[in-house]
Amino acid sequence: MTQPDCDPTLSSVAFEGLRDMLYRESGIVISSSKSSLMVSRLNRRLRHLGLTDFDRYLLALEQDETGQERREFVAAMTTNVTSFFREGHHFKQLARDILPPLIARAKSQDARLRIWSAGCSTGEEAYSIAITLLDLLPDAARYDIKILATDIDTYAIDKARAGRYRAGLTKGLSADQISRYFQEEHHQGEPWLNIRAEPRHLIAFEPLNLHGPWPMRGPFDVIFCRNVVIYFDEATRTELWQRFAKIVAPGGWLFTGHSERLDTQALAHFNLNGTTSYRRSAEAQGDTTYSAPMALKMQQGA
Repeated sequence: MTQPDCDPTLSSVAFEGLRDMLYRESGIVISSSKSSLMVSRLNRRLRHLGLTDFDRYLLALEQDETGQERREFVAAMTTNVTSFFREGHHFKQLARDILPPLIARAKSQDARLRIWSAGCSTGEEAYSIAITLLDLLPDAARYDIKILATDIDTYAIDKARAGRYRAGLTKGLSADQISRYFQEEHHQGEPWLNIRAEPRHLIAFEPLNLHGPWPMRGPFDVIFCRNVVIYFDEATRTELWQRFAKIVAPGGWLFTGHSERLDTQALAHFNLNGTTSYRRSAEAQGDTTYSAPMALKMQQGA
């Protein structure tokens, strides 16, 4: 594509159109004061397409028959802020209270254990879950234990699958965990850490728009959905909590972000059990089976 001759401009009409499209595609809401944020996030896409203004970009999105540019648009507008063992109290509760009985069940009854990292970004959360599991059960790969990690941003998913992190971005990991679960390499004189095979084999990374259809129906024993719904409006949050209630196992767990709280409707299904950790009430649920193709990938450890 040729480069534009001038800086792209964002008209009020284009801003409203792009804001509406972002909501339709992802459920993400941005305020009317965020026009400068939109410009900074989308300038790269306009340069790539050789466009000089956002009105033309909006038209390109509306005429996008393949959906590829709309996916690029959503990815560009998505915030990916994460770290290993972020909000560490959740992982302490996971290791201390939640995983031991689930692991015992998996070992003694040959029962499956399923965890979902919803909004996994570049993978640090999912790998933190896997490391927590392996600290408790080093031979976890012998059992029917899988972690599904999803994100709307396909570029973030690619980075998560790669499992390569700058050594300076491993805050939250102990020296022992780095030694056991990472392999150090140097790239252009800079130290990097690669995730070893053991955590990788527990995780299936897949792109998924929480605002759209889910190709799996559960049940999950634990769901992490942290610092995701804060970007949604009230109606979308309410719908998402209800969908989680249907897919988490009776007695299962849901972790939310530090500034996120379940609404009154969701609390009919969950009980607060720790800081932003909720436990599903134990009544029986309906259909809770995995569906292809994502279930097959999880079973195969893809």
